[in-house]
Amino acid sequence: MTANTKKAILSPIKIGNTILDHRVVLAPLTRLRASVDAVPTDMMLDYYTQRASKGGLLLTECTAVSPTARGYPQGPGIYNKKQIEAWRKITDSVHKKEGKLFLQLWHSGRTGKKALHPNEEQVVSASAITASGNGILGDPFETPRALEITEIKDIVNDFKQAALNAIEAGFDGVEIHSAFGYLLDQFINTSSNQRTDEYGGSVINRCRFTLEVVKSIVNAIGPERTAIRVSPGGGEIHSATEEFPIKTCSYLMTQLQENYPKLAYVHFMEYRTEESISENLASPYRSLWKGPIISSGFSSCSVDYAVEYAEKTGDLIAFGRLFIANPDLPERISHGYSVVRSNYSTFYTHEAEGYTDYPSYVVKSINEK
Repeated sequence: MTANTKKAILSPIKIGNTILDHRVVLAPLTRLRASVDAVPTDMMLDYYTQRASKGGLLLTECTAVSPTARGYPQGPGIYNKKQIEAWRKITDSVHKKEGKLFLQLWHSGRTGKKALHPNEEQVVSASAITASGNGILGDPFETPRALEITEIKDIVNDFKQAALNAIEAGFDGVEIHSAFGYLLDQFINTSSNQRTDEYGGSVINRCRFTLEVVKSIVNAIGPERTAIRVSPGGGEIHSATEEFPIKTCSYLMTQLQENYPKLAYVHFMEYRTEESISENLASPYRSLWKGPIISSGFSSCSVDYAVEYAEKTGDLIAFGRLFIANPDLPERISHGYSVVRSNYSTFYTHEAEGYTDYPSYVVKSINEK
């Protein structure tokens, strides 16, 4: 990999009220290192601190907005004081390194597990349709029940309170997770939403829940500290797919631009392969949403592809697996240092191995001498 000091990926950009020194972003990554009660741990403190850089943006893993939003064992939450206090330690540490940190707000919906809920409440979704296949831990998905309208309103409030909690915990902003077949995306996508009320049927109705969450959070913490993640077409890994992806996402982007043009950014997510690496997922929407864009899905490919993509588009680039194994990734990209690959078998364990034991390039080089 060649040095990239003059490339767009290492140039400053402003997202909302936050000024970044470069466009290398830590993608939101499920890692399951919180406590069994969803409280962030010292291990997580080390993980995020290791990956912080001056003027660099870190996005946290998906974080439950309520006790019944949980979907993964030892995934974190942001709905009680212990969690807020634990996250505060992490934000303080990242800020000491002059980094920036956004919290990803999330409800698992039908991909959740009732065993993680306080009273083993049944998982919920737009409709009583079970996701096909298995989750990331190999377990089959549970059968959900359809949410009542009053419950939808309650969850909107859960997102708003979680955003307020995030600001109390010291985060620079929040990212609403409306992608990959989780709850908000389950309402957006035709395959998982067969409702006949105001939250189903038309594009307007299917996007209503997400837009209500955006409005509620913007009113609570301001648009400059609010962002959203989308995956046009849905989340195939959770079998929530969309019959009219461009039409649906275009409506969503139009609404965001018309009503919330000062949002920090829109994060477009897709899995990329060597064959699809040059595809511009956000292309149909760039004339509709005119604010900053984060593009992701590059970790299975060469860093050079991501660097050139940023050069062509000006986007911020969120790295997942590469940032796991290379905690100093912005520095490696800047100097053209080699990168190492991550060990997938350690992604969803609860140990330090494969989480906080990847060395920086400098440390690795010294140890090899």
